[in-house]
Amino acid sequence: MDVHSHLIPGIDDGSPDSETSIGLMKGMIDLGFERFTGTPHVMGDIWKNNPETIGEAHALLQNEMRNHGMDQPISMAAEYLVDEHLEHLIQTKQSLLTIRDNWVLIEISFIQPPMQLKEVIFGLQLNGYQPVFAHPERYSYYYGQKPHLTEIRDSGCLFQCNLLSFSGYYGQGALQAADWLASQGMVDLLGTDLHHERHLNGLRELKESKSLVKALEGLKQN
Repeated sequence: MDVHSHLIPGIDDGSPDSETSIGLMKGMIDLGFERFTGTPHVMGDIWKNNPETIGEAHALLQNEMRNHGMDQPISMAAEYLVDEHLEHLIQTKQSLLTIRDNWVLIEISFIQPPMQLKEVIFGLQLNGYQPVFAHPERYSYYYGQKPHLTEIRDSGCLFQCNLLSFSGYYGQGALQAADWLASQGMVDLLGTDLHHERHLNGLRELKESKSLVKALEGLKQN
């Protein structure tokens, strides 16, 4: 099962249309994936998605899947950017889309860490959610400050790493960070974060590495 993808079409920087989504999903099925979770971005200033917009696009994709005779489950969730919009959703206790049960996927800016991260994590917990931190290995400003990652996880976050990080797709920094997280037993979930054909090709080329094996072993233990 893939817990993190951008297959729900036409509402963020992932798949632009249902036909593209179908092609990507068929490629993932060939790789062994059986279940999918669409997690489109929710960003207050760029992609102002909500349960309604995501639900409409999800329904269109499901209809196209039926037209292609595909019965693989694809659930809808979201990847929430830690920003003022998410703070508002938390403060007003609005329902959030989850990747499973009460698990909410969150991401942060790649430019600089948000000042309100700990407050957002705490707010989600107060509202009954389990925060899941998306691809912590990709935030370069933490590469020399790994104790910050430990603090985030100790605050109650689960960590979801991208499969492609273990192949060096995002660079050596992300590879080394993913390897370190795996060695520390801090990888709780793996996902593709699939956006487009290049990611699919990267998954096809992905070979088992020692770090990826460590991550998978850690998942079996958790």
